[in-house]
Amino acid sequence: MTANNQMKTRLRRLALSSQGLLQAKPYGLGLAGARKAISHLGYIQIDTISVVERAHNHVLRSRVPNFTPDMTNQLLVDGDVFEYWSHAAAFLPIDDFRFSLPYKQALKSGQVHWYKDPDLKLMAELLLRIEAEGPLRSRDLETNTVKREGWWDWKPAKKALEQLYMQGDLMVCDREGFQKKYDLTERVLPSHVNTESPSVEAFAAHLLDQQLRCHGLVSVKGVTYLRRNTVLRNAVKALMNDRLAQGLLEQVELSSGEVYFLASGALERLLPRVSNRLVILSPFDNCVIQRDRLKALFQYEYLIECYVPAAKRQYGYFSLPLLYRDQFIGRMDCKAHRKDRHLEIRFLHFESHEFDDEQVIDAFAKAIKDFCQFQQCDSVSLIKAHPKPLTERFQAVLASVM
Repeated sequence: MTANNQMKTRLRRLALSSQGLLQAKPYGLGLAGARKAISHLGYIQIDTISVVERAHNHVLRSRVPNFTPDMTNQLLVDGDVFEYWSHAAAFLPIDDFRFSLPYKQALKSGQVHWYKDPDLKLMAELLLRIEAEGPLRSRDLETNTVKREGWWDWKPAKKALEQLYMQGDLMVCDREGFQKKYDLTERVLPSHVNTESPSVEAFAAHLLDQQLRCHGLVSVKGVTYLRRNTVLRNAVKALMNDRLAQGLLEQVELSSGEVYFLASGALERLLPRVSNRLVILSPFDNCVIQRDRLKALFQYEYLIECYVPAAKRQYGYFSLPLLYRDQFIGRMDCKAHRKDRHLEIRFLHFESHEFDDEQVIDAFAKAIKDFCQFQQCDSVSLIKAHPKPLTERFQAVLASVM
């Protein structure tokens, strides 16, 4: 069936509700809430950019109101999550560990490559060292330009360490700041975890069920987003067609031509109401990372511009998507000056929208107060806004927020 405007609204609500972005605390609070959130979402992307609080912490804070950054490492140390590659570096639920095994096995057997021609001798030496001395950081391999007995050239050793991690001999057991600490997998992995490698059919079912759970509606491309595994993609497509034939799935086609699959009857379910709440999201949030989907469902074009030359940036280095009610209405480029405990909003841009400006301003004021607390900032300032007449109004509101 083809989606009309009313159905598109329901599709957006379904997508946002499935992401936990319509409810104030959909997963609860604290560590327990963060554990439920990552289990539901399936992964949290890790990113190194730190102009504001890092992406993985930001994603969890958007759904767990009292989440603090130290909780992420606590989940890792407690064995609730593990680090590995999803479509990018990510924290994943420990119960999904077995689904990391096919890629690890393919790397170890040489079917695919993380690094070409890995140094097997150096890898063996590293494993022996970790077995004897305990967890190792990549920093521990640095030579400070002086080669000493028992140490290695940093670049080859770091590559060997990463190869061992990617092929499954090592796991990240802890982090000190943003520095990973590696240990033998058998010493890190909780004993209760299933380590049976899944068949391609089981893997396909896992991915489809996970994506339907956390996104509400999925496309063939979206289920295997950035996974370069033709056999797996074909298995997912076959499974979707099979469930469609059985009446377990239904499909909708947007006016732009995109086709999405969702559980039969999903559009008839009662969805949460929307409130006048504004949510500041990370550029790597699970809800916005698939840019084609974002544009198709929300008519919101988004590009992270930190990889764009400064002269060609339209919105700023690291603009954050702004979700109001059930629509994306703008973006905010900002930087947390941590020494000064000050949040600088360099550009606040709003798209054309039908919402009342006063309600949006009020919602933004509430959101930015919480966002500043999350950034450990005591003050906030705005350089410019679009449309331009809003600049002074927002500056006045921000002056009274903190």
